[in-house]
Amino acid sequence: MRLRLLIAYDGSGYAGWQRVATGVGVQERIEEALEKIAGRRVAVEGASRTDRGVHATGMTASLDWAHPRLAAADLRRALNALLPSDIRVLEARRAPPGFHARFSAKRKLYRYRIQNAPVADPLRRGVCWHVPHALDLAAMRAAAEAFVGRHDFSAVATNPGYARASMVRTVRLCRVRRRGDEVLVEVEGDGFLYKMVRTMVGTLVEVGGGRREASSVAAMLAARDRRRAGKTAPAHGLCLARVGYR
Repeated sequence: MRLRLLIAYDGSGYAGWQRVATGVGVQERIEEALEKIAGRRVAVEGASRTDRGVHATGMTASLDWAHPRLAAADLRRALNALLPSDIRVLEARRAPPGFHARFSAKRKLYRYRIQNAPVADPLRRGVCWHVPHALDLAAMRAAAEAFVGRHDFSAVATNPGYARASMVRTVRLCRVRRRGDEVLVEVEGDGFLYKMVRTMVGTLVEVGGGRREASSVAAMLAARDRRRAGKTAPAHGLCLARVGYR
């Protein structure tokens, strides 16, 4: 039967979700645990690649499961007993035939956390980017509006080392809000390019810090030149929060 997993992980010690030639991906750890349970290799498909050090609370994965004595409801417990403590399967349930975590996905929501305070909180150093200077949220929100819509996002993407069919993506939401001493940047779209969200965040922080005008973001996107955008925000502040399906 086809199964759908909901997975959370602390990405600090991983090279991303996907299997890679150097380092260990979260996918590899889950497939190793499944092999111990099933007695054979079980391939797992993830909804999205994530960069090295990026976290997830809402990664979706799909797989084919044919273990005769272990139902889907019991698989979650079995996996969590074998997985390292920084990876957890939150749900395991049946999915329709043909469901694919990546190709069936309609939207993905990423959330970036910035601790905007004079002194960094050592307990949040692994999940927040510390920005000590004051940020102008009104300016950041004005700049964020330019990212919404269907655009060529070459200006905020890094070359991943492989060919891409298109640099055009649709961003449905780019929201900036404050929660205590944190500034949250939430970006939802149909798909994302390599380091795209992190570069969007880096650009918005430059706007919030007064180093570029909010009105410059539209022209930056139109130029399709990575050198026109801000720096890439650190990976540890980013989290894949949710993947949406029809």
